[in-house]
Amino acid sequence: MNRLAQTHGLTDVQREILATVREFVDKEIIPVATELEHRDEYPQAIVDGLKELGLFGLMIPEEYGGLGESLLTYALCVEEIARGWMSVSGIINTHFIVAYMLKQHGTQEQKDHFLPRMAAGDVRGAFSMSEPGLGSDVSAITSKAVKDGDEYVLTGQKMWLTNGGTSSLVAVLVRSDEGHTDAAPHKSMTTFLVEKEPGFGEVRPGLTIPGKIEKMGYKGVDTTELIMDGLRIPADRVLGGVTGRGFYQMMDGVEVGRVNVAARGCGVAQRAFELGVRYAQQRHTFGRPIAQHQAIQFKLAEMATKVEAAHAMMVNAARKKDSGERNDLEAGMAKYLAAEYCKEVVEDAFRIHGGYGFSKEYEIERLYREAPMLLIGEGTAEIQKMIIGRRLLEEYRFQG
Repeated sequence: MNRLAQTHGLTDVQREILATVREFVDKEIIPVATELEHRDEYPQAIVDGLKELGLFGLMIPEEYGGLGESLLTYALCVEEIARGWMSVSGIINTHFIVAYMLKQHGTQEQKDHFLPRMAAGDVRGAFSMSEPGLGSDVSAITSKAVKDGDEYVLTGQKMWLTNGGTSSLVAVLVRSDEGHTDAAPHKSMTTFLVEKEPGFGEVRPGLTIPGKIEKMGYKGVDTTELIMDGLRIPADRVLGGVTGRGFYQMMDGVEVGRVNVAARGCGVAQRAFELGVRYAQQRHTFGRPIAQHQAIQFKLAEMATKVEAAHAMMVNAARKKDSGERNDLEAGMAKYLAAEYCKEVVEDAFRIHGGYGFSKEYEIERLYREAPMLLIGEGTAEIQKMIIGRRLLEEYRFQG
């Protein structure tokens, strides 16, 4: 695609990075994505290629061996990668969120210890908030940490952990009241940096990754549970060195994660449009390409407009975060719109393909199963609308 979803005002370095990533996607991801996805196979060769490109350190500061790029650069790279296969963008997103949280909130020792190895891709990150019974209600978590000398003992069960098996560092949010029983729920949470061996089963004493959760789409990347039963973590692995700040640290990470999910929606929608507009010019009915039928042209027009609108909102949210401003409103709007539009664009491309869209031989079948994840990832559409509504009421508070 040469015309849609262009981003103006990029530097030469940003354009060079994006051109490199797009070339990698076209040559190394798109040709193999559907086959790997159908086998639910971890894309090790692709991940190794991303490691060589330096993408695991894209936003990690140069002093720690990263590229020191902006959130906008990262989001545009994610858009390109999701255009090839959304699961691959998930592999680097969770890693990036942990690196971002370390950069923003970690102690100097934690930054020095983890960030250089994360930039090189030798340490892979994952983060864990959700639990089996709470969904998006993070304040209701029951996993807990109890102080025991110079250590904490963690107990509880976490859910929907992307990269749970392949990661070697997990940022885990638990409750740590430490006697402050009157503390508000969001003030009694702590983020722990948990190092573990990659794999499944008992990956360190007191920590078990049971296995992959079988999913409708978003395959290839491992999504798991995480079970802590007497998991002992040193006090110096509390993110930032102080308990009670975990909720704010995680929300900061999720805020940039929502820009990432918006970028994924943009990328998948772009690919769906590419597939739909190409098929419409190849498929003939009633003696002419279906692209010449007005009904199909209307669909293409609507799809392209949605691709453009979602991309513009995603770019705006990323640029606002990069400027140091609060962007939860813009990130929530971008994530909500991009996810909804992605679903609609994919469905229209599916309809353009007719019966062939239902066949596993065609790429649109995979996109049709992947798009729904964006409606629930990093907070459901309903949660986004709650965040947007509350922020709007803050901005437009009635003074009567």
